[in-house]
Amino acid sequence: MSSGDLLHVVTVDDISSGRRLLGRGLIWGSLALLVLVAMLQSQQVWGGVDHGFANWRPTLYAYLVFSICLCWAQVILRGEQGKRTLFVLPAALFVVSLTVFPLLFGLIIAFSNWNLSNPDGRQFNGLDNVWQMWADPFYWNALTNMVWYCLAILPEYVVAFGLALLLNAQIRARKFFRVAFLLPLMLSPVAVSWMIGKSMLVIQPAGPVIRLLKFVGVESPALFSTGWTAKAVIMAMDAWTFIPFMMIMILAGLQAIPKELQEAARVDGATGWKSFWEVTFPLMLPVTVTALLIRLIFKLKLADIIINVTSGGPGGATDSVTSFIFREYRDRSNVGYGTLLAMVYLVLIIIVMTVLMKFADKAVRPRT
Repeated sequence: MSSGDLLHVVTVDDISSGRRLLGRGLIWGSLALLVLVAMLQSQQVWGGVDHGFANWRPTLYAYLVFSICLCWAQVILRGEQGKRTLFVLPAALFVVSLTVFPLLFGLIIAFSNWNLSNPDGRQFNGLDNVWQMWADPFYWNALTNMVWYCLAILPEYVVAFGLALLLNAQIRARKFFRVAFLLPLMLSPVAVSWMIGKSMLVIQPAGPVIRLLKFVGVESPALFSTGWTAKAVIMAMDAWTFIPFMMIMILAGLQAIPKELQEAARVDGATGWKSFWEVTFPLMLPVTVTALLIRLIFKLKLADIIINVTSGGPGGATDSVTSFIFREYRDRSNVGYGTLLAMVYLVLIIIVMTVLMKFADKAVRPRT
């Protein structure tokens, strides 16, 4: 083997005690600087002691110094292996700066009384926002509405599966219908809310749907006058927008099923419903679980249609948690309370999605 064919082998470098001392000094020194600056900044925010920090920018600079020293110390302490760490470590530190720090700042705001109309600015109020949330009937009503909105995913899935089966069959103009059924997904929910909710379903001036209902004999076709009808209309508009998303995922799964399996099922006498239930549906279970989980994530963010069409009305009957939090910010300028609601909702989402993903993993796991 020639010298040009030799592989480069990364070996453990002989790190002297002086280099180790320098590397550890860089890490602990920069970390101490970061902690000190953060403590001084926190003391100025909470303790009222003025250290000359106009904002949190000094803490950001200290974190930047710590990140540079940490990366540099990896090379000093570990040599070649430390250089390999630099392929991942800067990106990890950048992610921490974009997620952990905003989360910590959000927690600080969540336990503060911060109303933009208050001239005193932000003030720490302990658990007052928690007790306010616990006694807020509109927030619990929004959580209840979210349960109903999420349960609406099941009939949406049935419709999406039926459309996918239809488009997977050998029908005429199949390509045209595939494009036509995908058109709602190409529209933004804001456009859907204005195009349908504000143009077709309004009473004054009467939209085309209201005129049609009056023509067939409905005396008072006020779709947004009662809670359940308004909620049903919101569900219908959201379903019209996102059913094509599940449909296209299910259609891709159906086309991935080998035709030999279906032909073998027909040979064995499994036709129609039995073939679907015994062959097609079990093979589609992983795609089904994926589509439902992704659709649930979109549903938990439902806000734009509600905000544009009903603004949570009538009387909060159509509010989702996200639309309620948005109105806490926009209408009431209650930044502290709105941030606490957002933090609590984030925790609930993490818990729910973790539990559902564990159940989904058991559901799609091959049975032996």
